[in-house]
Amino acid sequence: MDKRYLFSSESVTEGHPDKLADQISDAVLDALLTGDPLSRVACETLLTTGLVLVAGEITTSTYVDIPSIVRRTLQRAGYTDPDFGIDGATCGVLISVHEQSPDIAQGVDTGGAGDQGMMFGFACTETPELMPMPIMLAHRLARQLSAVRRSGSPDYLRPDGKTQVTVEYEGYRPVRIDKIVVSAQHHPAIPQSTIREDIIERVIKPIVPPELLDDRTKYFVNPTGSFTVGGPHGDTGLTGRKIIVDTYGGMGRHGGGAFSGKDPTKVDRSAAYMMRYIAKNVVAAGLADRCEIQVAYAIGEAEPMNVVVDTFGTGKVADERISALITRYFDLTPQAIIKHLDLRQPMYERTAAYGHFGRTDLDVPWERTDMADMLRREAGL
Repeated sequence: MDKRYLFSSESVTEGHPDKLADQISDAVLDALLTGDPLSRVACETLLTTGLVLVAGEITTSTYVDIPSIVRRTLQRAGYTDPDFGIDGATCGVLISVHEQSPDIAQGVDTGGAGDQGMMFGFACTETPELMPMPIMLAHRLARQLSAVRRSGSPDYLRPDGKTQVTVEYEGYRPVRIDKIVVSAQHHPAIPQSTIREDIIERVIKPIVPPELLDDRTKYFVNPTGSFTVGGPHGDTGLTGRKIIVDTYGGMGRHGGGAFSGKDPTKVDRSAAYMMRYIAKNVVAAGLADRCEIQVAYAIGEAEPMNVVVDTFGTGKVADERISALITRYFDLTPQAIIKHLDLRQPMYERTAAYGHFGRTDLDVPWERTDMADMLRREAGL
């Protein structure tokens, strides 16, 4: 594959309404796991103007103050002023929570999966993090946009924001950046020309490698010309509505299950983490330049329905050989995944913005490559 084509990925700041919902759901999960590591949690959050609703199924032996978690999360993301449409100190908070269904519990209690579904993991050699370049650059731009806002210079930025990066590829090799989009919520009195100049100079240029830019690269800053109404006031926020931002930016398939608010007995989360861990170790071992792994589960069953490997023609050994190594050396039952990745600890709120994968700022276990040497040796490389 050597044709040229474009591929785009997006990210959002922690002040985006859907990401606020993810962070609240995962903050509730972390608090529950702190008090009771065996908590069963499926926590969903909805945000709109001046109101947060937290609902779901929670079975636990501990107690957490959910309204306080909601308010703290909003304030930390920058929602400290009623003019922003929601203020962590004064917004309404509604709670509707009940215990996990016994029909689900009877399958999980015996070590089975908490639901049916398929999950994917992906890794590639495009970046040091073994992630696709478009999503990594989009995340870095979103983090930089947030950092500039928090610095107070310029002082007109508000918490909501989105980024998008379009990369030109030659085969599987990124060769240049074709387009960059940054949408930054701002005070209504600031002219577009000022915002564009500040975003290019303070957000884009410090992040994007100059060797990937050329005179054909296009910049889109607040393409509608104004972004003054944002956050939950401009768009209702819901848990689990940014699953492509959370994963690989669309590079690689997705099973459809969201992560945030779910304890690790939910294979939507734990198995997706495990597939990333395995795919990253396969690529780090040099078995392939790109690797996607699919796994599927049935509710109540411990063993997966299938494990499928695709290296897109980049494998140094056959895909079937890699699949056999995975089956031999990785226990993919839910309980084994939880134990291997140590998933019953409170660490999830930190992943709820700027992606769950490729996180060099966090020591999350699914990003480790501690199995690469073994895979390389067993593959005979």
